[in-house]
Amino acid sequence: MRHEERVKAAHAFTERFRRPPRVGARAPGRVNLIGEHTDYNEGLVLPCAIDRDTVVWAAPGEGRRVRIHSLTNGETAEFETGALARRGAWVDYVQGAVFALGPESVPGADLLVASDVPTGSGLSSSAALGVALVHALAALRGEPLEPRDAAVLAWRGESEFVGVPCGVMDPMASALGRAGCALRIDCRSLQVTRVPLAEGRAALLVADSGVRRELASGSYGNRRAECEAALAEARAAGIGAAEARSLRDFGLDDLPALERALAPVALRRARHVISENARVEAFCAALAQDDLAAAGARLREGHRSLRDDFEVSTPELDALCAIGDALPGVYGSRLTGAGFGGCSVHLADPERADAAAEALAAGFAERFGRRPPVLRAAPSEGASLLSAPA
Repeated sequence: MRHEERVKAAHAFTERFRRPPRVGARAPGRVNLIGEHTDYNEGLVLPCAIDRDTVVWAAPGEGRRVRIHSLTNGETAEFETGALARRGAWVDYVQGAVFALGPESVPGADLLVASDVPTGSGLSSSAALGVALVHALAALRGEPLEPRDAAVLAWRGESEFVGVPCGVMDPMASALGRAGCALRIDCRSLQVTRVPLAEGRAALLVADSGVRRELASGSYGNRRAECEAALAEARAAGIGAAEARSLRDFGLDDLPALERALAPVALRRARHVISENARVEAFCAALAQDDLAAAGARLREGHRSLRDDFEVSTPELDALCAIGDALPGVYGSRLTGAGFGGCSVHLADPERADAAAEALAAGFAERFGRRPPVLRAAPSEGASLLSAPA
């Protein structure tokens, strides 16, 4: 979000609540380059924060009442911090932030939210909101958060209060992002390693399929349950280490034994997670060697695995990836995010990225009768506090 849009949102706060905001916070969306559905299996992921973010302006409120207005959807809501109750609506993310911080320690507040992260597109608008909220509320009570703490609190709010069975990757990327870099995150240890993207040699295109999905709905939770079932089948068959606690604990060498022992669905889910962890490492190695062709090949392999083994793609996402992979200057494509809709990501030659974006939109329109938004995403800095404008 541009500086002038943040200032406009601060002025909107003043108009609505009849006083200026005291503190503000921003948190970006993210695009995951590779490592999908591995986070809740304690595996490896490689996201980067992008130059789209959510802003929260805040000031002390009355008593323990929280009032919040969203410029994004035009809606207003309120609740008491001592009486949190899930409503099945966007305000649950605000309640989730209060829940994670500790309701007894969060004073009443007036909040205003503005965002240019597309919702339901796989760019983690929910994590951007959660991270911005916990930063703003903590700053309001005079206790600024460390980035990693903000990520964990936002994850707790979404997973434990809102009820989305998500992993920790999205808030970690939003909170810890660095300009020009992707983040290799080990979702077991939470160790984060910066992985520079090939500056001047690689651009990221993100195409929105227009298909929306809700992570709180059944399909995402089903995939988690299927991974847990695959783990249980593998352990019952005596495959892998006796202390294996997630699919992270299996490697490519275990696949032949898993193929003999697991039921078909369990095998496909396990094979995706195991091979995807290996692809994250291979993608990082390709970037380190400035081998963008090899990096693109890992993206294409990842999409096939998500389509065939994890079964989370859609015709629209498959089309975007097929169109992208056929374009000059595009090294590789895959769906990004949980799937079931959302966006595709394309690794491209910067000098040919704009032409590729136009061709991608035109090719999709020929097939589906509408042009998808295609943005050029820049790996960007993670969340930060904002000073209220004078």
